[in-house]
Amino acid sequence: MTSPLIDQLQSRHGLPLLDADNYDPFVYGNGTVVLFFCNDPVHFPESNDVAVILPELLKAFSGRLQAAVIGKAIERELQARFRFTRWPSLVFLRGGEYLGVISGIRDWQDFMQETVRILAATPSQPPGFDLDKVCGAAH
Repeated sequence: MTSPLIDQLQSRHGLPLLDADNYDPFVYGNGTVVLFFCNDPVHFPESNDVAVILPELLKAFSGRLQAAVIGKAIERELQARFRFTRWPSLVFLRGGEYLGVISGIRDWQDFMQETVRILAATPSQPPGFDLDKVCGAAH
């Protein structure tokens, strides 16, 4: 399931839709990338908000980021790899290595500050899953 706003990322803004065949060439063929994990915008309506914010973020960091939309077929596998627990999420990579993630919707200023912080980061392993968030466990 997709939405007109998410479709416009491809049709109007030229962002590729990544699948198993073109994921590696995109991620390793570009310097710093941001991957948009939108899931189903009916269940996660904030995905539409991020679909509007992402082109503005790319303009603000002109030339420093390449973006793509992650296709449904590979979304869960990559979610497990990058260990985020909220939809939608923007995962940042440099040379295929993890830099950070912004999950959910934020104020514009928060998106900008987080992106600056992430772009300045040294690549690292994604954080471990917070089992309280994943399982809803209580202590």
